[in-house]
Amino acid sequence: MATAGGPPDRPRHHGADDGGSDPGGTPLAVELRGITKRFPGVVANRDIELSVRRGEVHAIVGENGAGKSTLMKTLYGMHRPDEGTIGVDGREVVFRSPADAIAAGIGMVHQHFMLADNFTVLENIVLGSEPTRGGRLDMVEARRRINDISARYSLGLEPDALVEDLGVGDRQRVEIAKVLYRGARTLILDEPTAVLVPQEVDELFRNLAELKREGLTVIFISHKLDEVRRVADSITVIRRGTTVGTADPRTTTVKQLAELMVGAQLPTPATRESTVRDTVVLRLEGVTVRDAGGRDLVDAVDLTVRQGEVVGIAGVEGNGQAELIDAIMGLRALSAGTLTLGTDDVSTWSTRARREAGVGLIPEDRHRQGMLLEAPLWENRILGHQTRPPAVKGPFIDRRGARADTERIMREYDVRAPGPDTLAVALSGGNQQKLIVGREMSASPRLLLAAHPTRGVDVGAQAVIWELLKDARAEGLGIVLVSADLDELIGLSDTLHVMLRGRLVATVDPGTVTPEELGGYMTGARTAVGAA
Repeated sequence: MATAGGPPDRPRHHGADDGGSDPGGTPLAVELRGITKRFPGVVANRDIELSVRRGEVHAIVGENGAGKSTLMKTLYGMHRPDEGTIGVDGREVVFRSPADAIAAGIGMVHQHFMLADNFTVLENIVLGSEPTRGGRLDMVEARRRINDISARYSLGLEPDALVEDLGVGDRQRVEIAKVLYRGARTLILDEPTAVLVPQEVDELFRNLAELKREGLTVIFISHKLDEVRRVADSITVIRRGTTVGTADPRTTTVKQLAELMVGAQLPTPATRESTVRDTVVLRLEGVTVRDAGGRDLVDAVDLTVRQGEVVGIAGVEGNGQAELIDAIMGLRALSAGTLTLGTDDVSTWSTRARREAGVGLIPEDRHRQGMLLEAPLWENRILGHQTRPPAVKGPFIDRRGARADTERIMREYDVRAPGPDTLAVALSGGNQQKLIVGREMSASPRLLLAAHPTRGVDVGAQAVIWELLKDARAEGLGIVLVSADLDELIGLSDTLHVMLRGRLVATVDPGTVTPEELGGYMTGARTAVGAA
């Protein structure tokens, strides 16, 4: 393994028409040589070297902002490199678009699924690549190919199932089938386990083993180092835009990987010393939220949050957690029940009134709910807080004050960007998330709704966010925590509930429950205990 800060193992260079090969003489599935990509004011990738052998799972790890996403977008034809070359299966290639990458056998499964909920599995998979016969859609051939892919790679697909009825793990398998249907021989998986429970992670890893057995190659991007060691055949570490080392997962510890990535030991969310006080911050009684068709999305939920308490909500995505957070924030109207903040019944209060009464929100989807990507950071800093200083001075927006406070947040929360006028879209996901956390914490809330607060962030940013939540908890902040990271839920929560089909079906002890047991409750495989 290359040492932290040392030069990467550099692949051999070849002629213009010749890519690299592994020690056995087989052409490399992917070889990136000297890849550099610049954007205005920043070098995202600098002299990147990456060699991926055919038929392996190759993990790429690094901090947010290290350049992983830019590198993969370059490999997938979404960016053109300013310098360097791309080799695929032993031949140098030039990609002008994702269509070129797909034609060369490169497929990408994005972290945020790109499926149409009201379409069937079959319709989603063939969309844009429909087989035809005599100018008409050949559904028989489409079904045959999908069933063949499903059986060959043990994906367990039901072609006629509606995507909206599928769980997260099944949706991910549909995404994998989409790229296989288009002939991909190398798959890029971006944070593929971010929203999966342990049982679904196991199933994904079994699918990856099938892909390997069939000779396919997987490039696996993840922040979960224990999973990387478990699934990868080899690892490349990227730091600050360049490759800093390679690692063998069989001989490299998680601690060593973390140090190579960020120069620090892997953090832990564990916080066992209780800071819970008697004063109730939030009380939900019979809270029910229904959709337009009258279906219960949140079903008669009772919940209490006290000062200094983290109340965790575990559940497979789509079981009502998002709607519960929306209801507390005032983004969804209650169909029944009451919601009390402190001593005030706020069931009918507006979102603005709840914010001004001390409710903060770290939203589930930072791009859709938390930021204006094409706006500068200082404008994003005042979102949701535009009625209070430092956002305003009298009746007007205080741009100078907002910029100065944005600079403070950037310093205190380690938001890496040139300045407060930088567009939010230019930041990595982790830096965007730290800005949102800094914004919400700066308003001194008494209740914080934290929905997936560390989703898609590296171990360094994760540690920063965990410590901020722990410190705020110790100072008396009440926190509702929703997360797909079960270690995070178990480590941070004082009280831990399980949500299934809109109901709180179990309460477990975070001091004794294991991620596997918690996953069992979440999927309904375990008998519910301590139901709320």
